[in-house]
Amino acid sequence: MIVGATGAVGRQVLAAALADSRIDEVVAPTRRPLPPHAKLLNPVVNFTHLPVDADWWKVDAVICALGTTIKAAGSQAAFATVDRDLPILVAKLARQAGATRYALNSSVGASLTGNFYLATKAQAEAGIRDCGYPIFTIVRPSLIDAKREQSRPGEAAGILAARILRPLIPSRYRAVKPEAIAQALLDGVLVAQPGEHLVESEQLQG
Repeated sequence: MIVGATGAVGRQVLAAALADSRIDEVVAPTRRPLPPHAKLLNPVVNFTHLPVDADWWKVDAVICALGTTIKAAGSQAAFATVDRDLPILVAKLARQAGATRYALNSSVGASLTGNFYLATKAQAEAGIRDCGYPIFTIVRPSLIDAKREQSRPGEAAGILAARILRPLIPSRYRAVKPEAIAQALLDGVLVAQPGEHLVESEQLQG
């Protein structure tokens, strides 16, 4: 299962998963329909009222690439719903249905003692950890160097600066390509051994 399949990272995860011979079927619930594919099951859902008893929760693994910004969400509460509450809810429902692997796209610097954004990311990690997945992978990228469907002027300016100043920026804080994040998430559910695994941003640099 891929949640967040229409975002910058999620699109890369979806394309890679559909092309991967190790994966028989991809379940990608979205708000709007995706292009059809022979391996794709695409429930169109309202994420505010997810169908908790749907058969498509019965998956082996979950990749969560959900994410927004406080500005795009409109408030801190709305941001927390997307970046914390939904990833945890998806984790609970899929775990109850039998999933054993979960990979989360989080953020560099996620910490319960950080600012609101970083604390929310850390809360998502903790909530999913409590679900008891035998294999749990957390990927913590820095700024994501991607073209967005929705304009994010501040992020775009940051990416431009990050490209220009890349040699001067510590590897941990350099912008990361979504393809690298997607591969780390896929590896987290396909090849990771039992236990919790943390992939920091410097490990995603090409």
